[in-house]
Amino acid sequence: MVRMALSRTALPVWVAALSTLLLAGCASLPPIGSRVASKAWTDTSSTALGRALASDVAAHPGRTGVHAIERPSDAFAARVLLADAAERSLDVQYYLWRADLSGTLLFDALRRAADRGVRVRLLLDDVNTGGLDETLAMLDAHPDIEVRLYNPFANRRARMADFASDFARVNRRMHNKSFTADNQVTIVGGRNIGDEYFGAGEGIAFADLDVIAAGAIVRDVSAAFDLYWNSPAAYPAASLLPPPGPDAAARFDAEVARVRADPAARAYAAAARETPLFSDLVAGRLPLEWTQVTLVRDDPDKTLSPVDRPEQLLLSALLPAFGTVERSFDLVSPYFVPGDDGTATLVRMAKAGVRVRVLTNSLATSDVSAVHAGYAARRAALLEAGVQLWEFKPPDVRRDHKRSITGSRAGSLHAKTFAADSRRIFVGSFNFDQRSARLNTEMGFVIESPALARRLGAMFDRDLPTLAWEVRRSPDGAIEWIETSASGETRHSVEPGTGPLERATIRALSVLPIEWLL
Repeated sequence: MVRMALSRTALPVWVAALSTLLLAGCASLPPIGSRVASKAWTDTSSTALGRALASDVAAHPGRTGVHAIERPSDAFAARVLLADAAERSLDVQYYLWRADLSGTLLFDALRRAADRGVRVRLLLDDVNTGGLDETLAMLDAHPDIEVRLYNPFANRRARMADFASDFARVNRRMHNKSFTADNQVTIVGGRNIGDEYFGAGEGIAFADLDVIAAGAIVRDVSAAFDLYWNSPAAYPAASLLPPPGPDAAARFDAEVARVRADPAARAYAAAARETPLFSDLVAGRLPLEWTQVTLVRDDPDKTLSPVDRPEQLLLSALLPAFGTVERSFDLVSPYFVPGDDGTATLVRMAKAGVRVRVLTNSLATSDVSAVHAGYAARRAALLEAGVQLWEFKPPDVRRDHKRSITGSRAGSLHAKTFAADSRRIFVGSFNFDQRSARLNTEMGFVIESPALARRLGAMFDRDLPTLAWEVRRSPDGAIEWIETSASGETRHSVEPGTGPLERATIRALSVLPIEWLL
């Protein structure tokens, strides 16, 4: 957190800035205008993807074929492949899309698909679109691309003004993530679009998880996309953005050429093409597990106001889909803020004899350190009940390890997954925190898959001492962090990898009434 002090000489400047902010805050959203409702194409069985899947779909009526995408380069390759394979439609929905190496190449993949006559519908949450206005306007101007911005900001250049004047609305965001080609194949999971999610570039890398799916569930994902696409919160980009300049397409082409010419980008693209997922998808050899999959999601009405019907919330569908947990519950969540209800649920399970294990970011790896305060305030109660807590280590303090569902070379945990009784597993956008539960919209799959559930359990059994610090209560009741290495255990009495100021800040934040925001 940054604390700002006003000196007497600076006061007039701050007053002028505040006046500008308040005046900007008077801006309002335009009328939604002549927006035309549209729905996913359903007559797509004759497409190349439809034909490739026809025999498997027919052999597994009512079932879904799933394949977990753990490697970040595979996740990038899968999206490019689907964009290149699409013949009728691409429906793409994301919380965040960066204009970096991977984001630029995927924007280009969407445009190339549209050039072939594919209908592209791109729905982006507006909170992270700063700096993208020209690119989005250029894409939206294509006759076969329509861009909509979800819960948009009225102030395009002074977005903080909207937080000042319309906080209750703009604090609610669409966190959903899906990428669907021809209503035949979809990718759902935790990854946004950006280099940190695909292991590209040299910045921080996130450990994440997606699922590629075909079969019955794809129509449900498309129906959910339509619900958001046609909701009152989805504004046509053209109603918000200035029209693209005459050179916008040429500037985008030049940026794509620059990215493709970069040696690092060429090496990354080559590595993505060489992944087994790439060749298996092209050749139709990708191993799919055909099983029962349930889509759980929030209703977009959650964005506009507190939902008064519980059935509109993801949690209301998630709990019945998971059923009663009897033996084990393994949870991976980068932003773990369980709150009163979540803490009570985990404590109740642990006291009933369920083995409850949680992996979340440490203070040293969290990219949103304030969220750590909401988790830190709950640590003692969870440990007291017997919940096992593990905190992700930074890459420089863990051994190289290649076999983990978390992607051990990553600098921060971002996967959102949990498994019950080695039988079923959730993969999606839902963090086990108050923001996902109460403020943002979320989506994900509940998958009946002992194989995937056991894989997550095996990661806890085998890999966590390498990947994470175990958090325990010492004999005198203090919290300590256990680091395991070949030479034995090292005990830390303070959060490892952090400084005194960081820890003091987290202690101060943990007593403030901000948990509902985290």
